[in-house]
Amino acid sequence: MTNERFDSIGPEKIIQLYDPKSGMKGILVVDNTRRGPGKGGTRMSLSVSIEEVSRLARAMTLKNAMADLPFGGAKSGIIVDSKALTKEKKAELVTAFAHALKQVSPSIYVGAPDIAMAEEEMRIMAKILGNKGVTGKPKDIGGIPHELGSTGFGVYHSTKVAAAHIHLPLQGARIAVEGFGNVGSFAAKFLGEEGTILVAASDSKGAIYNKEGLDVEELIQLKAQGKSVTDYDDGERIDDIMTIDCDVLIPAAQADVINDNNKDDVKAKIIVEGANIPMSEEIEEEFHRKGILVIPDFVANAGGVISSYVEYIGGKEHEVFPLVEKKITNNTRMVLEKSKQHNTSPRKAAMHIALERLK
Repeated sequence: MTNERFDSIGPEKIIQLYDPKSGMKGILVVDNTRRGPGKGGTRMSLSVSIEEVSRLARAMTLKNAMADLPFGGAKSGIIVDSKALTKEKKAELVTAFAHALKQVSPSIYVGAPDIAMAEEEMRIMAKILGNKGVTGKPKDIGGIPHELGSTGFGVYHSTKVAAAHIHLPLQGARIAVEGFGNVGSFAAKFLGEEGTILVAASDSKGAIYNKEGLDVEELIQLKAQGKSVTDYDDGERIDDIMTIDCDVLIPAAQADVINDNNKDDVKAKIIVEGANIPMSEEIEEEFHRKGILVIPDFVANAGGVISSYVEYIGGKEHEVFPLVEKKITNNTRMVLEKSKQHNTSPRKAAMHIALERLK
């Protein structure tokens, strides 16, 4: 299966869901089930569209294949402004959404938390679809908490391999993290234990910078209090964290944050994609030609879905980190070795490996 042929294949299923009583409008895209049921989270956002969900479902196909898991790729979403909902209305919409999925879940779709969807929403869905229908459930019904930080832990290990690949010592390396949330904060925490210096961090309220370094634990405490990184005292607010002078840049929140407007001002030596689709493939290829090392999203941020797999098979919390470390380390190393061997970008090398695993 060539890359071109794979790109030309549409999703296996696009299902639009509607419940007139609750007003729930949703979308499910099952991209590929060659390796198993399509696996991917459910988000709740006004941005949910067939195009967005399809892109994310394709990324999940590649991520699950790259991680060598018995899952295909899928994604789903509920079209609504979650911030405008009462707790009761949100539960009503999630309930209606889960009922609408009963014909396809868990047979060809297994859900998980995503934007504005967390453990309690998975509890609601599990009551309707069964425990195999979703992962990311509360611990009391067999779930493994996303607060464990498995995705950030994987990003950390991918960064370690990437740094070693270009002979960059992590001790003293300057790190910038876009999206200091569940993924970015854990990546910063684990990298900090290696002696890195977090010089910039951002969240939805803005970005903060200090060339001497930010206190990671203090930032984590601010976020736990419901505050922003911009409430940090010892730093200056900046407009675009992507253009900060740093060694390692970790985009860990939104899609397309590196784009035609700022790509020429990126100064990082390594970019590790903690978020899904933080830039286009074309920009990744430009960076490769410039000598900026980019670790693709479906390689670096697979820790969450690896954790989901452990939960899916009935595994325990203590099994997650060793499996994440093993898979992410091995896969990142394999991608970089193939990239060097064939003089191609890491994404193209990773695509080749993932497509071989999809055969």
